[in-house]
Amino acid sequence: MRPLTFVALGDSLTEGVGDPAGNGWRGWAALLAAGLSPQPVRFTNLAVSGAQTRDVLETQLPAGLALRPDLVSVVVGVNDTLRRTFDIQAVAARLDEVYGAFAGQGAALLTACLPDPGAILGLPGALARPLARRQRAVNTVVHALSERYGAVHLHACEGDWLRDRAMWSADRLHPGERGHRQFAVRCHALLARAGLATGTPPSPDPDSPAPTRAAALWWLATAGTGWVARRCTDLLPQLLRLAADEIHHHARGTSARLDLRATHAVTAALAALPVGERREAA
Repeated sequence: MRPLTFVALGDSLTEGVGDPAGNGWRGWAALLAAGLSPQPVRFTNLAVSGAQTRDVLETQLPAGLALRPDLVSVVVGVNDTLRRTFDIQAVAARLDEVYGAFAGQGAALLTACLPDPGAILGLPGALARPLARRQRAVNTVVHALSERYGAVHLHACEGDWLRDRAMWSADRLHPGERGHRQFAVRCHALLARAGLATGTPPSPDPDSPAPTRAAALWWLATAGTGWVARRCTDLLPQLLRLAADEIHHHARGTSARLDLRATHAVTAALAALPVGERREAA
């Protein structure tokens, strides 16, 4: 009997950053894989830290299709919001192609919407709101396409777990072991409800303690400095312009226009997607 094949696509979250194991990362997808079936599961993690929807489409999708998975997870989009090239129409088109390709091959889809990075990092309101608006746009697209392709969808963009410091790693950007376990437990419950997971659920209890405040400060002083510098080079000039626009509209009481503009952009992005033979085949 052919073993169940599970392939994970995405960025650092799915790669497992924040949940160290040996010389690498484990993460929620590996924890989930172990509980999908009582029998051995063939698991391949194609996720790469820093990946955007373009990387998933151009690199991870062909590799994933070649494995002919029974179940595929596609969790990506946060890195798109952190780039000056952010384009919700391009994000929607790429995700539609990725979801459609796997659905057309008969694979079950697992997706998730995610919290905005500005809130997690605790950025000031004028800087956080533009990023939140971008992430809401991505989440709206993911919601719509998940429904279109019949995906099992985890609503992970809000909830108490986001405010629980014990769930996060020292970098405050990625879940720690406890957070990855919580993500895996919630995915397993949804898949079990859909008849797609028949093994033992992952344990929510971590093997290691949550990182200390000192560890978070050490990360910021070492690896975090480089991360901030790269993001500042790529995004900060545009983000400052967006923040200035945010402050201007707030002062005039017209902030709702920014939300409306974002809503119209998402509507246009979804309306621009093709609806022909590929959609019917999925």
